[in-house]
Amino acid sequence: GDYARFIEYLYACNDAHPFRRDMLTSHSHASILQIEREEPLVAVIAYCLMPNHFHLVLREITEGGIKCFMQKLGTAYTMYFNAKNDRIGGLFVRPFRAKHIHNDVYLKHVIQYVHLNPAELYEPEWKDGVVNNMRSLKQNLGVYPYSSLGDFIGIQRAEGMILDQNMTRSLYDSLPSLAESVHGAADYYSSLRW
Repeated sequence: GDYARFIEYLYACNDAHPFRRDMLTSHSHASILQIEREEPLVAVIAYCLMPNHFHLVLREITEGGIKCFMQKLGTAYTMYFNAKNDRIGGLFVRPFRAKHIHNDVYLKHVIQYVHLNPAELYEPEWKDGVVNNMRSLKQNLGVYPYSSLGDFIGIQRAEGMILDQNMTRSLYDSLPSLAESVHGAADYYSSLRW
């Protein structure tokens, strides 16, 4: 439920107009992802939620959009989590960190990194270049519900509304297959060992 709520906020907080938390309580998950937004702050290119962190690939649409979006997202999710768990105070250890992506080649690499982040949940030695069961890893990554990878490999789902599909289409002639992405990243991590 916490992952689903974060994904809902990822969509709902992406608007220059004020966000009202109460609007989420009367809607289903799929219908929340259909609510009309008036003025998006950022284009969400890719995302992945992990048990103790998250990754977002964003393009700023309005001046200061990334900062405003991250503040709204962090505040909304912290308020939700604190109310749900009867706690107070900050939730995240430190403020978000951003890195400028300077070209399309690097952008594609970052998208692949974000989408393959859950690999370490299934193959703990993944970043050491060790994969014990490649078939299982690809299967698990393909169905991991808290990442935009499914949208990139053609799975139709409500969460696809979060992404800027035009940006994705302009970036790739054809989207890389899951197998290509996994094998390429596994080769990369394996090469780092030597």
